[in-house]
Amino acid sequence: MDLIELKREQAKLSYRINLEDSFSEIKTIGGAECQVIGKKLLATVVVCEFPSFKVKEQKSYTLDNPLPFRQGFSAYREMPAIMEAFNQLNEEPDILLVKGEGVLHPRRIGIASHLGLELNIPTIGVQEKLTFGNLQEEKVLVENQVLGFAVKTKEFSNPLIVSPGHKIAVETVLELIPKMILPPHKLPEPLHLAHKLGRKMTRKE
Repeated sequence: MDLIELKREQAKLSYRINLEDSFSEIKTIGGAECQVIGKKLLATVVVCEFPSFKVKEQKSYTLDNPLPFRQGFSAYREMPAIMEAFNQLNEEPDILLVKGEGVLHPRRIGIASHLGLELNIPTIGVQEKLTFGNLQEEKVLVENQVLGFAVKTKEFSNPLIVSPGHKIAVETVLELIPKMILPPHKLPEPLHLAHKLGRKMTRKE
């Protein structure tokens, strides 16, 4: 993995990121994440109706011999598996939540942004902890620009860090994420369901 070359590629791609809403209504929301099974990666994608969160589709894909993990380059490791699972869907969701960074990334193109570009759909990055930027109250700033938020979704738990990936505005992310939380779950429901599916499948391995 040539990190210098990948940094250059990320820097070029970041100029294509669009932080404006590209949708007028939301009928479906998907969740995507990767989990490790030994030396393999399991990608799970779940699509729900919105706002009922009734499951419409769920797909998975197991990737053999993924690239090694490198902080800031998770898209190159996980995106091939997620895209294979996503491409099995009968219908694309209006928005896709991705476990990982959106524009809260040193080169403003985390895995959620990268996937948004590749799939040409609106995406949101959802992280368990802050890996880049400065937290001021609930806002995450990079060079004095608000690029994400810390959102408290469960009592006695640390907040989630959320940021736009592609084709969605920063303020829209803050508006939507609370509407996707079904207590007592901490994660937005589509991501919770994708994680639950992955855990179920890893136990079968």
